Amino acid sequence: MKLNTLVSYLNRELQVDQFRDYCPNGLQVEGNSEIQRIVTGVTACQDLIDAAVAYNADAILVHHGYFWKGEPQAIVGIKKQRIQTLLQHDISLLAYHLPLDGHPVLGNNMQLADVLDFEVTGPLDPNDKRIPGNVGRLSRPMRAGELTEHIAVKLNRMPQHIGEEDDIIETIAWCTGGAQSYMQYAINQGIDAYLTGEINEPSVHNARESGTHFYAAGHHATERYGAKALGEHLAQEFSLDVEFIDIDNPV
Repeated sequence: MKLNTLVSYLNRELQVDQFRDYCPNGLQVEGNSEIQRIVTGVTACQDLIDAAVAYNADAILVHHGYFWKGEPQAIVGIKKQRIQTLLQHDISLLAYHLPLDGHPVLGNNMQLADVLDFEVTGPLDPNDKRIPGNVGRLSRPMRAGELTEHIAVKLNRMPQHIGEEDDIIETIAWCTGGAQSYMQYAINQGIDAYLTGEINEPSVHNARESGTHFYAAGHHATERYGAKALGEHLAQEFSLDVEFIDIDNPV
C-alpha cells in the first residue's frame, strides 16, 4: 500500500478536519513510500520505535505523537534521538490524537466502553460532538467499590476512586486520557460517576461537593484500545501486517 494512500484513508476515516487539536494529526515523519508492516501503540516513545525497528516495520501508528502545541521546537535530546531512529530506518510516523479519541467505532472511548461493558447512550457533550467522550450505563447497577474492582480486573490497573464505596452506580460518563476538566459535563447531566485517565487536585473537591464519583484509571490504561482497533481494521481492510505493541506505562 502506498504511504500517501494510507494517510488519505486514515485522515478521511478519522475526520481530522473536524477537530481542534494540540498537535498535527496524520503523517508526522515521512519514511518508506510503500507500506506493508505497521506497528501500532499508544505513544511514540523510544521503546516503541526500537520495537518497530526489530519488527522491520514500515510505519508506526500511535495516539500520542510529536510536535505538541507549546513544546520546544528544537529537535534536540530525546526528540532528536527518536526522529533520528525513524529516519535512519525509513519508518513513517502517523499520529492521531483527538480524532482517534472520538471515532464512533474504533475510537478510544468506544473501545473502552466495550472493554468495561458500558452501554453507550450518548455523547459527553450533547451540544458539541467534537468533544470526545460518552455517557452511558453500567451493564448492571454496582456499588462504587465493586465498580473499582471491575475496572481493575478489566484494565489490569487499580483505579483511584473518589466517593463513598457503598453508593450505587448506574450511570457513568467517561473520556479517556487526561480529561479531568470534562467531569463538569457529567455533573451537569446528573451522572452517577465519571471515569478518565488522570486525576488532579480540583477533581477531588469537585467529586466530593457534587456527589459525582470520580475514577482515575490511568492515562495509558484507558487509551490502549483505539490504536489497536484501528490497526486491526487496517489489517482487515488492506491485508497489511499489523502488530500492536503495548509499552507499559503505570501512569
